[in-house]
Amino acid sequence: MKQYSPTHRFYSFKDDFREPFARDRDRIIHCSSFRRLEYKTQVFLNIEGDYFRTRLTHSIEVSQIARAIAKHCDLCEDLAEAIALAHDLGHSPFGHSGGDELDRILKESGFKNGFEHNFQSFRVISELEKRYKDFNGLNLTFATLEGVLKHSTPYKKPFFSKNLNDAFSIELSPMLEAMVVDLSDEIAYISHDIDDGIKHKLIEFEMLEENEIVRLLFENIAKEGIDRRDKIFKYRFVSSLICLLIEDVIKNYKTNKEIKYSPNIANSLSKLKQLLFKNLYRHEEIKRKMSFGKLCIRSLFDDFMNDRGLLPRELKDKIDAGFKHHRIVSDYIASMTDRFAIKLYKELHIG
Repeated sequence: MKQYSPTHRFYSFKDDFREPFARDRDRIIHCSSFRRLEYKTQVFLNIEGDYFRTRLTHSIEVSQIARAIAKHCDLCEDLAEAIALAHDLGHSPFGHSGGDELDRILKESGFKNGFEHNFQSFRVISELEKRYKDFNGLNLTFATLEGVLKHSTPYKKPFFSKNLNDAFSIELSPMLEAMVVDLSDEIAYISHDIDDGIKHKLIEFEMLEENEIVRLLFENIAKEGIDRRDKIFKYRFVSSLICLLIEDVIKNYKTNKEIKYSPNIANSLSKLKQLLFKNLYRHEEIKRKMSFGKLCIRSLFDDFMNDRGLLPRELKDKIDAGFKHHRIVSDYIASMTDRFAIKLYKELHIG
């Protein structure tokens, strides 16, 4: 597939002192959906404690990694940062489990398109956020919209309209900055899920030691004179893992002009993800919390479908105007934070 970077597409805006992609970044940071990421689950529920990552801290970490890679690959840092900060705006409460439940509910209700958080992120910035009188969305550049829409594979989704497919050339691979964000997302969540999992005592380093990358980092940290029992060992491991993966992407791009890992790193990283899936993401404690999250979402969905009087007035007006009831309810639930969804569920079902 063709790879390209649209960083030549800079437009001059007479009344704005910023470059277009810097303006995009600022509009994303100041929108309501971005602020709500503070109370949306990454892996651990937000109510578990102040230490653990949320969608907000994750998005900031992804943007930092994306800027670093973009800079050293001579790509547009501002564009990579804007895509990174917006890439998770469409996540529902309770992480991927919440999104999976919304998808299941919609499909059971006859909506074959269901719910997909990457496409929802695009809808947030192009439609659901309201900041202007005459049109919806954040008024972002085409490049940022395309980067959010196509930052993760597969780029062609079965529920994209023909107009959307045509407008964003879905048959082509995305711009290089979007590919950078895709890898930065992976680098951030793997390294920091390990950090949070160790902190929460759901996994131990010994569980991961069979992996080649992990063993290499253990050896490097030992050369610094740091023992595995030292408190700073975890921090050095996370930092070293991030640096190793960033450097590999940069080196591979400068050698092969492709935004991807080298074959050896890609293979080892895939195995590390399998270990995390087995030992962390499927841990019984995580699954119990996510099961409760699914219960909240399904119960709230039924409540709002059975009694539209429970919805905010502007959403009731949309339904009266002919917008699909199911999609309005789905968008509303997807916008909620974990703690708001839990609070609302308790008000309606526990009292």
